Amino acid sequence: MRVLGVDPGLTRCGVGVVEGVAGRPLTMLGVGVVRTPSDAELGDRLVAVERGIEAWLDEYSPGYVAVERVFAQHNVRTVMGTAQASAIAMLCAARRGIPVALHTPSEVKAAVTGSGRAEKAQVGAMVTRLLRLDAPPKPADAADALALAICHIWRAPAQNRLQQAVAAHRTSGASGAARAPGVSRTPRASRTPGSSGTTPGVTGTSGTAPEAGASAAPRTSGASRAPRTLKGRTA
Repeated sequence: MRVLGVDPGLTRCGVGVVEGVAGRPLTMLGVGVVRTPSDAELGDRLVAVERGIEAWLDEYSPGYVAVERVFAQHNVRTVMGTAQASAIAMLCAARRGIPVALHTPSEVKAAVTGSGRAEKAQVGAMVTRLLRLDAPPKPADAADALALAICHIWRAPAQNRLQQAVAAHRTSGASGAARAPGVSRTPRASRTPGSSGTTPGVTGTSGTAPEAGASAAPRTSGASRAPRTLKGRTA
């Protein structure tokens, strides 16, 4: 597995390439920093970061890109610059179809040193030891980029297994809930008008509906009724 680690920043964007697999010695293929002048326009600085990262992708052709996840700080301006450089790194990788992984500083420190609160000096010392270097990479941004690559190599297998397990669980749950196409539950027996013994609009117990076109017998008109007898009056 070959991973390009990116420690995003506008003034100094650390980059480092590490190759290897979890459980075996790792090899550093390259490390450096993409720099931009602080007095340049923001757009020009972002273009410079993009060109620098593209050059590293061209040279080393990594299979993965690991970028530090941006977290909140008191200095909003620093956070904005870091986030913008991070977005450029993800854009360059996505344009080439390279998978991108985000790791928090605590995750990287814990993976490399065993403590999520380790200082930068400790991270640099462990990176030097793990990659069998003569001295810690300078500046610290370069060492952090290598630490990101190491973290991803060590954590990727566990993350892949977790993602596969989650995907399998979702697939099995969806297949159990879904029914075969064209198969439905047997509907409940519905009552047909006239079959229950009572026909709407017709009073009776026979349950026989009137024939089509037939109407109920007309009511007797008042002329055919017997005249009432008026008491006390002579016709």
